[in-house]
Amino acid sequence: MKIQPAPFFATGGIPSLGMLGAAGDYARDSWQRMVLYADVMRQRGNQYQEHLVEDVPNVLDFPAEIVMTGVDLPRPVNYGLVRILAPDLPEPHPSKRPFVVVDPRAGHGPGIGGFKAESEVGVALRAGHPCYFIGFLPNPVPGQTVEDVMHAEVAFLEKVIALHPHSEGKPTVIGNCQAGWQILMTAAMRPDLFGPIIVAGAPVSYWAGWHGRNPMRYSGGTMGGSWATALAGDLGNGRFDGANLVQNFEKLNPANTHWSKQYNLYANIDTEAPRYLEFEKYWGGHVFLNAVEMQYIVDNLFIGNRLATAQLITADGVRLDLRNIRSPIVVFCSNGDNITPPPQALGWISDLYRDDADLQAHDQTIVYAVHDSIGHLGIFVSGKVGHKEHQKFASNIDLIDLLPAGLYEAKIADKMADMPDLELASGDYVLSLEQRTIDDVRAIVQPSVENERKFAAAARVSEINLALYRTFMQPWVRAVVTPQSARLLELTHPLRVSYERWNDHNPLARLVAKEADKVRARRAPVAPDNPLLALQQAWSSAIMAGLNSWRDLRDAATEQTFDMVYGNCLVQALAGQGAGSIPRPYPGAVASLADDGAELDDDIYQGGLVEAGVRALFHVHRFRTAADERRFNLALKLLQPLFDQGLRMDDFRVIVRRQARLMQHDVEASMAALPVLLARAQPDAVRAMADGLEQVVLMLDAPTPDEKTSLAQMLEVFGRAAQPGTETKNAASGKTLTQSATTA
Repeated sequence: MKIQPAPFFATGGIPSLGMLGAAGDYARDSWQRMVLYADVMRQRGNQYQEHLVEDVPNVLDFPAEIVMTGVDLPRPVNYGLVRILAPDLPEPHPSKRPFVVVDPRAGHGPGIGGFKAESEVGVALRAGHPCYFIGFLPNPVPGQTVEDVMHAEVAFLEKVIALHPHSEGKPTVIGNCQAGWQILMTAAMRPDLFGPIIVAGAPVSYWAGWHGRNPMRYSGGTMGGSWATALAGDLGNGRFDGANLVQNFEKLNPANTHWSKQYNLYANIDTEAPRYLEFEKYWGGHVFLNAVEMQYIVDNLFIGNRLATAQLITADGVRLDLRNIRSPIVVFCSNGDNITPPPQALGWISDLYRDDADLQAHDQTIVYAVHDSIGHLGIFVSGKVGHKEHQKFASNIDLIDLLPAGLYEAKIADKMADMPDLELASGDYVLSLEQRTIDDVRAIVQPSVENERKFAAAARVSEINLALYRTFMQPWVRAVVTPQSARLLELTHPLRVSYERWNDHNPLARLVAKEADKVRARRAPVAPDNPLLALQQAWSSAIMAGLNSWRDLRDAATEQTFDMVYGNCLVQALAGQGAGSIPRPYPGAVASLADDGAELDDDIYQGGLVEAGVRALFHVHRFRTAADERRFNLALKLLQPLFDQGLRMDDFRVIVRRQARLMQHDVEASMAALPVLLARAQPDAVRAMADGLEQVVLMLDAPTPDEKTSLAQMLEVFGRAAQPGTETKNAASGKTLTQSATTA
């Protein structure tokens, strides 16, 4: 086979003028990009310095006013509550429930939930809700603890509720990442303060994960436990540097950390600088935690994994059992998230509940949504996610709040021209909520008792090593550490050095700035089809592939080491995790939540027209496993006259959930009691309710044969009840009720 010569050799080894011209163009463009890149990095350093001297450094994209500061609380903390202002938007309606966005204190500064106009904060404001934000200062109050922060969040929510006495529901609270698990802990302590809770990218079940993936969960075991956390806190003179947490995130993806993030800026220097600087303002805003806070988090959550099985007890004696939460919980996670993968976001559900009956008995509503590919930060930063998932959660928060107890998966589909009644769905997408089972969650989480034994052994080894450190090393470390040595350690942290070393304080930086101005004036980008540009991209891809291969080898070695050490039968036996042991048994039932059968029997005959309508709709749709936002919005529209007459959304939620519970308890008795409930309403109101019921059932897609039969039965019952003068025997009390003599 004859090999065709390359163009260079086709000229006898002498480069063509075209080749020389392409090389010259590329060389000029490359030089200009290097100068501009250096100038952007100079701007990054200046931005970092300016951010450090701000009184309340944050990256919020919205103006805000201070409502309450945690420093003044009886248990002072470095948190604060602000109200988000939106001068370009209409004033929120007084009846709309407030949204409270809580940002993660996981190494970076606050603001990520309102980082862009298309964000959690932005979509809540555009949906007409008052919006608040809970952020924090870079330095903790000396002595503050995780429980102190929880009590501060309680005070903040009490304040928000007091500011909105006419709200139709308790505040919707959004907790991102670290803030997610902390909000769940607070809600377990004070469930009466919360409306729907949205936890985005929040790890709650820390031992969970897929084999061959998610290496961060092995960190505690491979380091020998939390003694290293105690050492870091001691070296920081009682403070833990959040830059260490950020560095852990950086290590997960070395290709992005050491190459692609910077290369993308260099390769797209004409357009990428604003986005890069915006993100770096957040990424470089390192904050501190008290050493006691970080130790609590690592011991009880990261390594101990005690939250997911109700093993945490506060200093006041309150057990933090997530089953105590009475509000719907929305869990938003992603398959592309390597920091909080779906097993860690969802594993607590299968950790707490044996089966669906257990979930129903605890009267809890859980909705989960799994994104296909977005990364960890994209869950709260991405404009596309804000426009889609967060917009649909915010606009349908009343639907979520009305869901009966159970497990649901949120599905968000594009609006299609052939979909009926599109005006009943806001935005560009349609939300549906599909019923799921605990087994569906187990299929995602893939829990393993063998895996749990390994992590339980690692937790026990951590306790032993921490005790040894505190006994033999900690006194000596604390004796030699001074505030000055702790400060020097902070300044020389590798992440800080990368921001500190290149800014206007460097004498060469001003020369680069002047040269960059000249380059911008005569900028000449290389042609997209330049062969050397293609070679540059190929070289970048090769570097990334090499770093990714090294990462995969490192992660595999980490997992194998963890399995070899903590899967060893001797280590497990010494740690009290021998064969047949159950590392974390299901917690005992919350007895106070169990409904008394006699009470439910009595409630079957309680209520009137609204209860009858809800009960009838449940009966017709008992074979349906999905709730579409269009059907829900039509139902609310038809019920609007009742809301105008004084029916509150909070009361309607109680009615809906109670009727669902009654239908689950005794469907036949609940249906038999319908004439009794309808007898308490005016005939015209009964006819209007029947018409509304028919519209809701027949809209969107054609009803199934079972639904048609059930609808006909319900319309017959309502029709008889709507006839003036009809008398109904109340089987429970033996009394006769005349419809014409009763009111709605």
